[in-house]
Order: sequence, then structure tokens, then C-alpha cells
Amino acid sequence: MIETILNNLALILGTTLMYSTPLIYTSLGGVLSENSGVINIGLEGMMVIGAFIGAAIGYYVGNPWIAFIGAGIAGGLFGLLHAFACVTFGANQVVSGIAINFLGAGIALFLSRMFFEGATMTKSIPLDNKMPRPLNGVFPDGSFLNIIFDNQYATVYLAFFMVLLIWFFMYKTKYGLRLRSVGEHPTAADTLGINVMRIRYFAVIMSGVFAGFGGAAMSLAIVSNFRPTLISGHGFIALAAMIFGKWKPQGALLACLLFGGAQGLAVFLGQFDFEISSQLISMLPYVITIVVLIGFVGKSAAPSADGIPYEKESKY
Repeated sequence: MIETILNNLALILGTTLMYSTPLIYTSLGGVLSENSGVINIGLEGMMVIGAFIGAAIGYYVGNPWIAFIGAGIAGGLFGLLHAFACVTFGANQVVSGIAINFLGAGIALFLSRMFFEGATMTKSIPLDNKMPRPLNGVFPDGSFLNIIFDNQYATVYLAFFMVLLIWFFMYKTKYGLRLRSVGEHPTAADTLGINVMRIRYFAVIMSGVFAGFGGAAMSLAIVSNFRPTLISGHGFIALAAMIFGKWKPQGALLACLLFGGAQGLAVFLGQFDFEISSQLISMLPYVITIVVLIGFVGKSAAPSADGIPYEKESKY
């Protein structure tokens, strides 16, 4: 009895880590962008294009790391587009982000039809060309740790390292201080000689890179191809996780684990023959997202200049 409970718990924890990983990458991108003062609603579209590019390169090249980096570059290009509209021209950041979401999905489907014989789904990546599993076979078969870590891909461990790296960058380096100052008081930062435009460009581009990584973590690890329904709102859940985490990398990590846990629980419950519809069980992560936002968003405070375009004042 106890062994069964532990095995079920390990299964839920392992699934939690798996499904949290794309959210962690993407929410880190949101943390960078919004701490610089630029709202990035377009994380969903950046995830979609990252997922497609990762799957396409993974299939044709056969190297998952090249595919992973390619996905980040693709997401970064969409971040550059968002920065160009919002930072250079002062466009409405929400509207630009929504446009990025439509653009990401549309271009991904267009390229998929172009490179995969008219199909909206890429061909499956061979198992040997998927992301490696560093701890595969390290722990005894059937043990608690084996169930949790045996099937975890390298993207999982890299995501946790990225949280530590972004935290160190934001709170332990002068560049992170400058990024946060631009998001709080851009005019004051400008008077101190900080290039507000350059820092915002960097942050938004990097948010696209991380969202691309998040999409690739889906198409190169969790599954082995791209399809139109692969992301299905994960970019918005990552955005909610960032808000729930109070715009901090460590907070976003905990929120992503919460939402990943909800997904893990939904997968676990889906194994049983309940009288409840499977569609209702699949709604669980999204319902938890809404409940968390209703309960906690009012207690969170965004960076002071978040969403406010900055125009450099003339000296004359």
C-alpha cells in the first residue's frame, strides 16, 4: 500500500517536472521583459515558433542542441520585432503582443506546410535524436528516484540552472540593477547615463529567446514533433506564473511548479476510469491558473514603468 502511494507520488512529481519546464523557460523570458518595462503578451506566439523551429531542425539536422538553439534564435527574432514596435515606435505593447501571437502561429503553420508536404504537423523526431536524459539508468529500476528522474530530459535541469542564472544576473550584477532601474524609473536611469532603449531591446529579445526555448522543450522533449495544438495556452500560463511569482525568477519557478503539478495531477487522474469527462480533467491546469490569478494578482505589484513607452526628453 505504502509502496503504491510512493510510486504514484513519484509519478506525479516526475510529470510535474516535465510539464513545468516549458513554463519555466517562458516565464523567465517574461520576467526579463517586464522588469525592463515592456509587457510581453506575445510569449505564446514566441513559444509556438520556437516549438516549430525546434521540431523542424531536430528532424532535418538530427542534433537536438542545434535545434534547441535554433528555436531560441527564432523566438529572439520575434522578440526583436516586438521590441522594434514597442521600444522604437512606442506602439501599444498589448496590441503588439497579440499580433505576435497571431504571427507566430500563422508563420509556424505556413512553414510547416512548406517543409512537410502540406501537413500542419511535422514528422516525428527519432527517439535517439531527442534531448538526452542525463540520469537515465542512474537509480535502481522501480525506485522512487528512478520514477521521478529516469525519464527527465536535459531541458529540465537546464531550466533550473537558468532560474539561478537569471536570479544572479538580476540581483547580483550591475547590469541586472540597470535592467530593474529601467523598469522602475527610466527617466532617472537615463539621467545616470543608462541607455534605456538598449536595455529594453536586450530584455525583450531575450524574452523571445527564452520563450523559444520553452517551445522547443515541448517539441524536442515532452513530445517529438510540432502540431498546431501543442502549445495550447502555455504561453499565457507562463505569463500568469510570472505575475503570480511577483515578477521574480524564483517566484516564477514556484508558480510554474504549481501549474506543472496541476498538469501532472490531470495526467495521473486520466489513467483512471472516472465518470467525469476527460475534457474536464484536462481543464484542471487552466482552472487553477484562473483561481490563482483571482486570489493573488491583486497582491502583486508590477514594476512601476511596466507597459509605459519611454521617450527620451530633448535637451532643448
